[in-house]
Amino acid sequence: MEQTPITDAERVRIVSDFILHAPPGEFNEVFNDVRELLKNDTLLKDGASHAFSQYNKDQLTPVRIEGSEHNAIISEYNDLGNGRFYDPRTKQAFKYDHLRKEAADYQDVEADATAEPWRAALDLETLAYTASHYRHGVSSVFGKSQGTQITLTICIEDHQFQPKNYWNGRWRSQWHVSFHVGSGSAELKGVLKVQVHYYEDGNVQLVSSKECRESVVVSSEQQMAKEVVRLIEEAENEYQLAISENYQTMSDTTFKAMRRQLPITRTKIDWSKIVSYSIGKELKTQ
Repeated sequence: MEQTPITDAERVRIVSDFILHAPPGEFNEVFNDVRELLKNDTLLKDGASHAFSQYNKDQLTPVRIEGSEHNAIISEYNDLGNGRFYDPRTKQAFKYDHLRKEAADYQDVEADATAEPWRAALDLETLAYTASHYRHGVSSVFGKSQGTQITLTICIEDHQFQPKNYWNGRWRSQWHVSFHVGSGSAELKGVLKVQVHYYEDGNVQLVSSKECRESVVVSSEQQMAKEVVRLIEEAENEYQLAISENYQTMSDTTFKAMRRQLPITRTKIDWSKIVSYSIGKELKTQ
């Protein structure tokens, strides 16, 4: 039976899907693999460039900002189009290379005058929180207004890439604060995401997420910022603790059910004495 050739459009769709599902820290490996499969750099660059951009925005990829002590985040919330993004902390727009993951061609931009005092106060609290809770954490706070309504978006990212130990992982959280100036209250909504890939002699992924919703009393920029970060800290601590407890339970139940209860010798190993075992001697006495 004659097979129908795959069109270029279909090949690009398949390649883009691979790229969008690349585990954290493994974009380059997936890119090199699909490049070898496609064997057409022009088609890859022209057809799948949107996937490179979407991947970096979805992953809240950190980017170094020239002249700033803090990195910024690439996301859908600071995307200006045509490959340009902006950092509200330094009030600069820049061109972002999605393959090299570098910023260049900086230009000054004006902040939203209505949202900026609220955004700046929340940014300071978020920076302090991220530094104290995430070893390599990066955060950005974006703000916009429409009339008297202000929307603030917090993005937090941290990752640990250990390819030599065959695992990579990333934490992402996004929080949205929406309120009308003078209303006295705001709505806080968030989504927390964890993704870990372990691939030594296997291929196991943890992909977990949780949505949160809270109400916030608003009286001033500083008060609101402190209250929002307090609620974020509570929610993220609770979620991380729940994940740890869940995997401890799985280790004690689910994983045990998947393996042999006793080794072939039908004798349990005394793990407390394992360091003193002489394996050769023990084998001779069996």
